[in-house]
Amino acid sequence: MSGFLSSSIARKVAMALSALFLIFFLIIHLAVNITSIFSETLFNDLSHFMGINPLIQFALQPVLIFGVVFHFVMGFVLELKNKKATAIKYAKDNGAANSTWTSRNMIYSGLVILAFLVLHFIDFWVPEINYKYIAGLPEDPTRYFAELQHKFINPLRVGAYVVSFVLLGLHLSHGFQSAFQSMGFNNKYTKTVKAAGTIYSIVIPAGFILVAVFHFFNH
Repeated sequence: MSGFLSSSIARKVAMALSALFLIFFLIIHLAVNITSIFSETLFNDLSHFMGINPLIQFALQPVLIFGVVFHFVMGFVLELKNKKATAIKYAKDNGAANSTWTSRNMIYSGLVILAFLVLHFIDFWVPEINYKYIAGLPEDPTRYFAELQHKFINPLRVGAYVVSFVLLGLHLSHGFQSAFQSMGFNNKYTKTVKAAGTIYSIVIPAGFILVAVFHFFNH
């Protein structure tokens, strides 16, 4: 694996694959969360199904955690490699003139998103692990909606979520197109990929913001 990732092309492809995996996950995650706006019962049912399904808990969840960690580690590696390369040819090429602010600051939006993920894990994943495996409390299939609403009582937490998802949108606006380009999508599909990336980078963060703000005002 380390030999494979020593190639710059391989690193970009690996980064793209992890990005596409997380892009797909965000769609599923939002699809479940958005149900909490119009159906408490449906949200509880979906959350309970995912919470007790052994395939999700013991196969897909570890893959997701690995994907998140891998994506961020690979992002830092690529950033360091790019900085070294930029330092060498900066005198000949003004990078700021040939790239967007978002693409030049992916590492910083990524760091904020990483901090948000830590908060998100503390808010939801850690209590879930404690509930099921440490405290050993009896399973309650109706508890998930109330737990979600409780997390969005604090305006500071809601504000943190909103800011994080705005930065996620900026991150996705470049990352979506970049991932497809790294996978070999040529200029023939550039406009389509760019349009899809723009829609995705607006709709997905906006959906998560809607969930947080809705429950803040309706708890």
